[in-house]
Amino acid sequence: MSINWNRFCEIINSHQTFLLSSHVRPDCDALGSELGMAGILTSLGKQVTIVNGDAVPPNLAFIDPEQCILQLGEDIQPADLVDFEVMMVLDTSSWAQLGPMGDILRSVGEIKMVLDHHVGEDDLGAELFKNTTAEATGRLVVEAGGELGVPLTAKIAVPLFAAQATDTGWYRFQSTTGDTLRIAAQLVDAGAVPQDLYASLYEQETLGRLRLRGLILAKTTTELDGLLAYTYVEQRDFDQAGALQSDTEDVINQLLAVSGVKVAVILVEQKTGGFKISFRSRCKVDCSRVAAHFGGGGHKAAAGAFVEGSLHQAQNKVLNEVRKAVLLDSTLSPCNDMPH
Repeated sequence: MSINWNRFCEIINSHQTFLLSSHVRPDCDALGSELGMAGILTSLGKQVTIVNGDAVPPNLAFIDPEQCILQLGEDIQPADLVDFEVMMVLDTSSWAQLGPMGDILRSVGEIKMVLDHHVGEDDLGAELFKNTTAEATGRLVVEAGGELGVPLTAKIAVPLFAAQATDTGWYRFQSTTGDTLRIAAQLVDAGAVPQDLYASLYEQETLGRLRLRGLILAKTTTELDGLLAYTYVEQRDFDQAGALQSDTEDVINQLLAVSGVKVAVILVEQKTGGFKISFRSRCKVDCSRVAAHFGGGGHKAAAGAFVEGSLHQAQNKVLNEVRKAVLLDSTLSPCNDMPH
């Protein structure tokens, strides 16, 4: 899917004030894309504010050393967000994933834009600039900067390298292409330092995060001759480990590291009730289709959704759909690539 960059640049060049936002429970692609886009717009003399529904997770705080990313209701109030000409949503096309920023999108901005690489989409009342073949939204921000004629600087390149590197599993997922690595080279040449970013991302574990991972992995169950692996996290597990909600990030990929596992699922209980569900596949099972049964979405190899109810209710609903998808895939064949 190609992006109409002429229209994208027309909007940017003809407006001055921009509000950027992304999905709740923001990851590195969301945060890095926001910061990279803010750097590009600022270089063009635009006024930019970044506001999300959730705070930056502590383990990702390094990506925003100047604390430019604000949390709605904590750092800034809805009444302060009325005077922007353009609202740009990055790394999601879903109302549910916007959380409280969904109400802002409905009411703010003459122009509403979405820059995203995910497959599914809702009618957000926005102009869509999507490329579902892109490995990360961060990659699209790099392309946007090129189309706008903005040279890469270290301030722009560092968060965008983090965005692309994490969404490709540090360049080991199937989504990694030659173009992915060529863009990474541009970002390194502009000032991103891979070893520093890797250390910040993967070598700053807290004891709580480590303990939580142990609890999660201890609950792992396999089914269907080892093709399916699943686990869950309850609020009491966070309390027992002294961990944060964000400490569940990436643990699902460890389930896929088990020999023979082709599909993995994790259910994470939310503080407000219900469960966030993450799906991963390294075969022909389409995670985005499974997630769509619960109003979620994502990619073929990685998707998410939210399910109301108790653990027992949520687990039954989710696993029933996953089992159907696995059993329907009678051509399940070895597929050694990790998911996008």
